[in-house]
Order: sequence, then structure tokens, then C-alpha cells
Amino acid sequence: MKGNQQLNVFSFTMIVVGLVIGMGIFRSAATSAQHAIEPSVYFAAWLIGGFVALCGALTYAEIGSRFPVTGGYYKVFSYAYHPSIAFAINCIILISNAASLSVVAIIGSGYIAKLFPGTPWTDVDKALLSAGAIILFYIINLRGLKMSSRAQNILMVIKISMILVLIAALFFPYESGATVTAVADTATASIPPTPQMSWIQSLGYSLIAVSFTYGGYQQTINFGSEVKNPARNIPKGIFFGIAIIIGLYLLVNFSYYQIVGFEQMKGEKEIAYVVIDKVFGPKGAAVFSFFLFFGVLAYVNALLMSNPRVMYAMSDEGTIPKIFSKQNEKNGVLVVSLTVFTITCLVILFFAQTFDAILNFTIFLDCFGMVASSATIFKLRKQTKHLDGTGIYKMKLFPVLPLIFMATYCFVGISIAIQTPNTALIGTAVLAAFMVIYYVSQQFKKGA
Repeated sequence: MKGNQQLNVFSFTMIVVGLVIGMGIFRSAATSAQHAIEPSVYFAAWLIGGFVALCGALTYAEIGSRFPVTGGYYKVFSYAYHPSIAFAINCIILISNAASLSVVAIIGSGYIAKLFPGTPWTDVDKALLSAGAIILFYIINLRGLKMSSRAQNILMVIKISMILVLIAALFFPYESGATVTAVADTATASIPPTPQMSWIQSLGYSLIAVSFTYGGYQQTINFGSEVKNPARNIPKGIFFGIAIIIGLYLLVNFSYYQIVGFEQMKGEKEIAYVVIDKVFGPKGAAVFSFFLFFGVLAYVNALLMSNPRVMYAMSDEGTIPKIFSKQNEKNGVLVVSLTVFTITCLVILFFAQTFDAILNFTIFLDCFGMVASSATIFKLRKQTKHLDGTGIYKMKLFPVLPLIFMATYCFVGISIAIQTPNTALIGTAVLAAFMVIYYVSQQFKKGA
């Protein structure tokens, strides 16, 4: 891709933060707490998740510097392995991302529903509201990278402000609130009891939701050739973005723990709403929910910016039709790829299950991509030795950091396979099916 709409460090950092901070921190804390047998497991999961994210961020920073091309998250698979693996993994990642985007939009609409407590919101109502938000940002992205980047910056300011409000709640007095506590206790009681787990097993299950909340930053290498001075600014943007995310996540989780309580956290879906309701009352919680919905849309916008670039890269290598690499002559927008990805999101939106139902499936698929993509650093180091000393980013503590990152995602994948073996079987079957589709399509091309 070529164009003169390049991203500076601040805009790139905001994209990193936007790709990671979706709805996870406002929702998956409860899921993580459900699987933690004690607070030490819960906080260990978030600390380990942050450290692993930093290891991954530094690994992808070097991959992005050594391989600064648009659609890099696809092309790095093709370069290091085989086009069939690149095709299969990126297809499941695109599906996973579309599902995550749709579910995040639905959860965001759940916060809007809090503004109308007397109105019976159905799943269809929430889906329609979410669809409207997706279509709005589809139109914004059609205007070009600068337009979508400006929207991303504004939305990220809103979202980070909401997170800071949650952190600030720690410093305000609050009452226990009989009503909120009763709701939490009821919700907690509805959770089926789980058999006694070991500390390590509990940590593995808790890390599943944590991994979802920290994930997303690896997609930033898709913007490789659209960042000013990528060798210097890609690692800076990723490092700054992950550092901001780790600090915010740990503080928000401490706020949840202090204000809601560990046991009550396990039954709260809109846990951020409960915190604000306890500290600032119903009106404050309503205002918070309104702005939080728009902050969450930063995740929607970021994925609409990133994923069409993967489709561009796949088209550029001939694994999908050339029309997916077609750009608007004026602003460089990948119109066909953006449109198809948006339609995919809308289709999934009306068939997607709840956050908890698709969480394990999404993360299991991501485990394949995380381990395989980060492992490419070993081949890239050998193949691009001539770039050493030319100003590119080169991580310290190699190969320890990428190995820690890969081992952790293997641990998470094994935890999912133990907890929900059917999910693991389906995920593996989907990956294999896409590889078969690739080989069949190649045979048809040869025959033609």
C-alpha cells in the first residue's frame, strides 16, 4: 500500500491502546474472578498477563521493525512458514476478530440500556443499536486513515477518561449499598459451584479472560508501512501503549476489588456500572454508562482500521481474489476489504452468543496465531542480520522474552482444552478446514 497519510507516534500509540482496551476491562474481570480460587490467583493472573503482554509487545516491535509492511500480521506467516498456514491462521483470526468486535459492541449497548431501566431491551434491540454503531464507523473509515485516526484519538480520550474515573473512585467515600450488594450476592449465588482446583489450574483458567483483555496489540504490525519512521516509531508506540494499558488495568482491578469485593465481583457482568453506582449514585452511573459506550467504540473503530489490511496482504499474495486489494484512488481506503469485513461483523452480530460463550473459542484460536507469529522472530533474526546496527529496534533478553510469551499462550491453550475440550476440537478442526480450502483453491488455479 502506498499513501501520504502516515501515522505519528501519538496516533500509533492510541491505536495500540484502542486495539487492546476494548470491553474486556469492563467485563472480563468478573469472568477471571469466577475462576480464581482466591485473590492471590486473581491478581497474579493480571500481573502475569501484563508481563506476558510486554514480552509479546517487544517481540512484535522487533518483528514490525524487521518486517515493516502493511498487512504484516499475515505476511509474516507466509514469509516464515507456508502460504497455507498463513491463509488458515489469518482466516480464523479474521473470524475471531469479527466476532469479538460484534460481541464488544453488544456489551457496549448493554451499558446504554442502563440509561432506560424501565424499557425492556431485547437482544434484537441491542443488536440493532450495535449494528448502527458499526455502520457509523464503517462510514468514518471510508473517509480515509486520517479521518479514522482522528476519531480513534477522540474515542480513546473518552475511554481512558472512563478508566480514570474508575480509578478515582478509590479516593471517594462510598456506602455499601444494600441494593447493589443484594444484586451481586444473587448473581454470585447463581454461578454453579466448581470442583476444587489447584492454584496452578485456577491460574490457567483465570488467565483465559485476562489474555482476552490484554490481546490485540499484535495487530499493530499491520500498519508497518503507514507509520512515520517505522523502525523507530513502531516499537515506541507499542511500548508506550502497553505500559499505559498495564498501569490502567492494575489500578482498575484494585478499584473493583476494594469497592465491590472479591466474591461479589464474580457475579457482576457490568462491574464498572456497580462501582460507579456505589460511589456516585444512579445518576453518576447513568452518565458513566453513556460515555463508556462511546469509549468502547474505539475498539470497534480500531478493528475496522486494522483487519482490512490483513485482507489486503492476503490478496496481494494471491490467496484471496485481487479485488480485496483494491484501493480508493483519493484516500487509499481498502473499500472492498473494509466492506466485506464490516458485513462479516454484522452477520456474526445477529448470530453471536454471549461474551462468556465465545470467550474460550476466541482465545483458543488466538493461541495458534500468537505462538506461530511470535516464533517468526527466530527466522527473521537470521534472515535480516544485515539490518542490525542500522537503527532498527532490537530487543534485549532475546530469546528469553519471546519464549516466555510463547510458553504462556501454550499454557492458556492447554487450560482451555482441559476446561472445554469440545471448544479445542472445534478450533483445531476450523484451522484444518481452512488449510484444506487453501490447497483445494490452489488446485483449481492450476487447473484453470
